[in-house]
Amino acid sequence: MSNYSVIGKPIQRIDGYEKVTGAAKFTTDIRLSGMLWGKMLRSPHPHAKILNIDTSKAKKLPGVKAVITSADTLHIKYSNWRRYPHLMDETPLAEDKVRYIGEPVAAVAAIDEDIAEEALGLIEVDYEVLPAVFDPLEAIKDGAPQIHEGPTVKNNISEARHFEFGDVDEAFKKCDRVREDTFYLHPVSHAFLEPTNSVASWDLNGRLTIWTSTQTPYFIQTLLAMVLGIKEGNIRVIKPHVGGGFGGKMELFSDQYCAARLSMLTGKPVKIELDREEVFIATRRRHPMYYTLKTGYMKDGTLVAKEAKVYTDGGAYNAMGPTSLYLSGFFQIFPYTIPNYRYDGFHIYTNKNPSSAMRGFGGPQAEFTCDSQIDMIADDLGMDPAEIRLKNGMKPGHVIPGLAKVGSCGFEECVKKAMESTKWKEKKGKLPMGRGIGMGCYGFMSGGVFNWIDSPYAYSAAYIRMNVDCTVDVYIGSAEIGQGSDTVAAQIAAEVLGVPMEDVKVIRGDTDSCPPDLGAWGSRQTLMTGNAVKMAAEEIKKQLIEVTASLMVPNVVYDFDIKDGRVFIKDRPERGIELAEVVKTAVRAREGQALFGRGIYTPHGKGMVSPAYSFGAQVAEVEVDLETGKVNMIQVTTAHDCGQVINKLGVEGQLEGAFVMGQGYALSENLITDEGKVLNPSLIDYKLMRAPDIPDNFTSLMVETHEPEGPFGAKEAGEGLTNPNAGCIANTIFDAVGVRIKDMPITPEKILKALDEKKKKEGK
Repeated sequence: MSNYSVIGKPIQRIDGYEKVTGAAKFTTDIRLSGMLWGKMLRSPHPHAKILNIDTSKAKKLPGVKAVITSADTLHIKYSNWRRYPHLMDETPLAEDKVRYIGEPVAAVAAIDEDIAEEALGLIEVDYEVLPAVFDPLEAIKDGAPQIHEGPTVKNNISEARHFEFGDVDEAFKKCDRVREDTFYLHPVSHAFLEPTNSVASWDLNGRLTIWTSTQTPYFIQTLLAMVLGIKEGNIRVIKPHVGGGFGGKMELFSDQYCAARLSMLTGKPVKIELDREEVFIATRRRHPMYYTLKTGYMKDGTLVAKEAKVYTDGGAYNAMGPTSLYLSGFFQIFPYTIPNYRYDGFHIYTNKNPSSAMRGFGGPQAEFTCDSQIDMIADDLGMDPAEIRLKNGMKPGHVIPGLAKVGSCGFEECVKKAMESTKWKEKKGKLPMGRGIGMGCYGFMSGGVFNWIDSPYAYSAAYIRMNVDCTVDVYIGSAEIGQGSDTVAAQIAAEVLGVPMEDVKVIRGDTDSCPPDLGAWGSRQTLMTGNAVKMAAEEIKKQLIEVTASLMVPNVVYDFDIKDGRVFIKDRPERGIELAEVVKTAVRAREGQALFGRGIYTPHGKGMVSPAYSFGAQVAEVEVDLETGKVNMIQVTTAHDCGQVINKLGVEGQLEGAFVMGQGYALSENLITDEGKVLNPSLIDYKLMRAPDIPDNFTSLMVETHEPEGPFGAKEAGEGLTNPNAGCIANTIFDAVGVRIKDMPITPEKILKALDEKKKKEGK
């Protein structure tokens, strides 16, 4: 690998000191003079017509400054799907009817929280309760309650996704064997530590400033302008530090709209914070899915054909569901080569809170079903599960007809490294009863080629200013939400310009000072924002080299580079000039102007999904208590191909955090509902992984390939790491006790039940 100064090194997070000392400011810390407190009234019914809303008593309560209902809105339906109006189905406050328990119907602003809460109790809403439907398989039946009206929504199917390549039916006929399995993937909450919250301030000049916990500041600016009926340029969105998002904060939400509208009505800043129960019942969740896989294969383990059919529980509104639906079908064929494939997916309305994007964006469901079935096929054939993966794994240059072209691909090396590190050959099938080892694999996008809001701007952009003292200011519109993207941006700028990390300052999350960016989703920021930062830095580097060349060797052609505070001739590195001197000369020649660079990145001709793909393999070892069914994680090893590693420490942190998140998805987390009501809306009853549940031994293996499309050859190390965990754990449990759980999550009760059924079947 190249001898970089900061690229590839284990760099501490540039925002780490603020966060560990408590100095970091989140939206919840914002306090403005004269600020009012906002609260939202929510529906107690899963499905009901709104006959009348009487706010008169609430308005008379001393301390209440404003009350709004849908009558105070512009009646504009919105979502991130601005490019596709038929998918825009949500309003800031419910209008004709409510479609899930927790849907907001009114909002108040008062001088304190207690008065705002009291005012909610004085709002009288007359409902006509309607029949409701809570399961997508019931919702698509003729005669089921219709959740959204209109000719485009038949049998509550809001969107269908279909793609196909090869000759699937003919390929199945030629297979030695065909197996079909059905799975159920459950709903889970993002469970971010910082609840959704916003502070909005409308000023006398007709400008709105909103501080909000979001992954997509530019989306919020654009969509607020649409639903408020004001120009984008008159809205300033500021994203302070964010306490987690995981896909759950990439859309416009009612708290942002209501805070803004109430501020416009009162002329005062308004703050709305959701409590933890509201987060569970009224924000987003990962899609529950009914998944059927039919796969044809040969006796030697070659995969020949696959057919996937998926019914997703979209909840009451589309949100980002149609994309999750599409991507789940797409990632069903990653990281394996399937020459013949058919996918039919259906996004279905139900009377539950909306499902939307969550870390992996449909990938965890796809990888759980795919990797579970891969192991079942290996068991059918008496093959080593690792060998069948190596036999069918993607390689560099692989083409998925009409969908994608894979550039760099270190999948094979990932599998082999994971096997070697865990002594796979020595352990697989040879551990005692109750102890098992298993594998899961994945491939994931490095930035989605999606522009739902029809933005005319670049996907990512960066402005860089280099000051006379060699300090560097990097302006980016991307969103640091805890994943370390600001540190990566600083490393890239520091590497190109030859300055130390401490001299780079990253300014982000403010639509007034930073260029538009489509935000933090789809593992896009290292590749897309990184490319923009690198382009901007190289523009400044070019200016510096031109000045150096004129100072050192006029009229002679040499190649120069910048490293460790010096500009020098590449072939004669002893000949050079201190960077500080070059910068001063360049600034003086520009009559005192700082050096400025601009970079923009938008992928063109990169397929339907992403400009690049990461790959990986994970091996886990578990112990299952045969009396209680409890699963204890012993050790986990993940080998990840993220191209050129930018920040080694950051990749390790992402690998470990992603596994713990996936572990919770596999074993314990479950958003339990009854007749549309969430029964466990608290962090006490919603079973996240705790420290004692996490394996003591975690090994991160980095497989470095070179991705031509990425900055310095880098690609993603974020969402994709979540995808293999559930399938890996399921396979490991099967190796330990010989039972296959297809109904998520894999709880101790399900394991014990399966063991009992196994004993009865074996006559024991």
